[in-house]
Amino acid sequence: MKDLSYKVIGCCMEVHKLLGKGFNEIVYGDALEIELKLQHINYKREESYQITYKDVLLPHFYKADFVIENKIILEIKALSKIESQHISQTLNYLAASKIKVGIIVNFGELSLKYKRLIL
Repeated sequence: MKDLSYKVIGCCMEVHKLLGKGFNEIVYGDALEIELKLQHINYKREESYQITYKDVLLPHFYKADFVIENKIILEIKALSKIESQHISQTLNYLAASKIKVGIIVNFGELSLKYKRLIL
């Protein structure tokens, strides 16, 4: 799993190296999609997950930015910094998806910042 995490972070670093900071999240997602394909990494973009409460399916769901090989939830940001609410959000996504590893990547800083989370 660590090898896959490092490959994904490497893809993000390549995108940040070429684009720098200042774009919207969607632009980084589009570029990252190209990089993941070039590196032959299987992914799904904007994968939806249902949420249940007391065995009742809630009407709202969440969309993971990327699900990498059904093993990693990758959340991308383009902000001044990663905040605690982004970590909480990603942990909730992991719980809902039953995936054990999450990576939050922030393209909005001078150098790429990321945080790896494990449930």
